[in-house]
Order: sequence, then structure tokens, then C-alpha cells
Amino acid sequence: MNKTKIEWCDSTFNPVTGCLHNCEYCYARKIATRFGGNYGEIGLNGEEIYIHKLNHIEIKDGKACTYPFKFEPTFHKYRLEEPAQKTKPRNIFVCSMADLFGDWVPDEWIQEVFKACEAVPQHRYLFLTKNPGKYKELYSRKGFPYHNNFWFGTSITGPNQDFAWFNDTPYHSFISIEPLLAPLGHIESEHMPEWVIIGAETGNRKNKVVPKGEWIKSIVNKCRKFRIPVFMKNSLIPIVGEENMIREFPWR
Repeated sequence: MNKTKIEWCDSTFNPVTGCLHNCEYCYARKIATRFGGNYGEIGLNGEEIYIHKLNHIEIKDGKACTYPFKFEPTFHKYRLEEPAQKTKPRNIFVCSMADLFGDWVPDEWIQEVFKACEAVPQHRYLFLTKNPGKYKELYSRKGFPYHNNFWFGTSITGPNQDFAWFNDTPYHSFISIEPLLAPLGHIESEHMPEWVIIGAETGNRKNKVVPKGEWIKSIVNKCRKFRIPVFMKNSLIPIVGEENMIREFPWR
């Protein structure tokens, strides 16, 4: 478990890495590709999906390999004990280098990650996905634990994306609007989560989108109307100015 530069959490915990969403702006893919190994590919049922499970740390050229299969979905089972190694309470972003709830992720992996978090209740665990349909599926099958220190988030980038899965459930919820690629559109109070994170695209991608100030202002105004805490990431400073940055947490 590592300290992180992600401003809204203290640490990241990555028992699962890799993703198949293929977002063109993805920073995690670049990191895993740069620092990953090259151990070949293991096909699953002949499809273009690769699932790997490691019970030990992979070594390449005499060094520990953090992403042995680069950005292919990989379960690092040996990392499950990492939260227990930290006694001081932390806000932990679970699977910052993956989408734990992607359709390709076996339920077994998800349940083992949940159990690892349940075993160390002093921490606050923040989960984030682009696939909230998996939340709904797990909830309907009663495969979704409720703990007050579990927060379930949905990552969106613009309008007409499903983030209101949490309606009529007891779960803590948040949305991460990062990168903000377009005006968010119409949001009603019954669709509002408990927390909203906003961030701009980083890096030097050719078609990089720089959000407009009015897009950000519209989101903030809607959150203010419904008393939803807002956290702006540092990537917004060039757009809104340091003096207008908002960094609120729902648990304070």
C-alpha cells in the first residue's frame, strides 16, 4: 500500500491492477505499460481478455515487477494483507490502477478484496468504477457488504452517464467527474451522491480536453443547492484559480 499524490485520499491499495475500458486519456495504462514486465499473454476462453492471478511477487531482471502483465487484469493476492500493516486510520483508494468492478473481473477477486478491507475496519475505503451496473448486480445478489467505512463511487466524464445506482440503498456514495470532458447536464436532487470530486484531464494527449470554467461552476452551484461537499483537484487551478479552489470532505 503506497502513499499517493491523489489529493482526496491518503494511500492507494492495488490488489487488482489492469483494465479493459481502453480510455484514451487513461494515466494508469501509461504507468503500467512503462513500468510493467513482459510475461506473455494467457487467453481466457479464447477471447481477447487476459486474466492473471499471482500468489507471490513477480521478479524480473532481479527486481520486483509491480505490473508483470502490464495493464492486463491481474490479481495480486499477496497484497491483500497490506491494509493490516497500517494501524493509523487512513482514507484508502482501492484499486486506483484498475476497475475492480469491470465486467471482466471475477466475483472471487471482488469478494476477496472486500474481505481484506473488512478485516481492517479502522480505515476508510473508497471504491471507484466506470461500471456501476456491477454495483447493482452485486447488490441484487446480496454480494455487496454494507459498512459505514466503505464508500462507493462512480467515475463519469460528461452527461448521460449512469451514476445514480445508489438510489434506495444504504451505501455511502460519491462521483468522480474526472476528466471533465463536457458540460455535465441536468442533475436532480434525488440523483445526487454524498460527495463530488472534479478534475481536469492531465498529460499531453493530442486531443486533450480543457474544461470550461462555466462547466465547473455549474456543477459547484448544483452541489451547493443540495449541500453536497465538493473536492476540486489541483488540475483545476489553471482554470478557476487557486483562490477559488474548494476542497471539502463529507466526513468532516
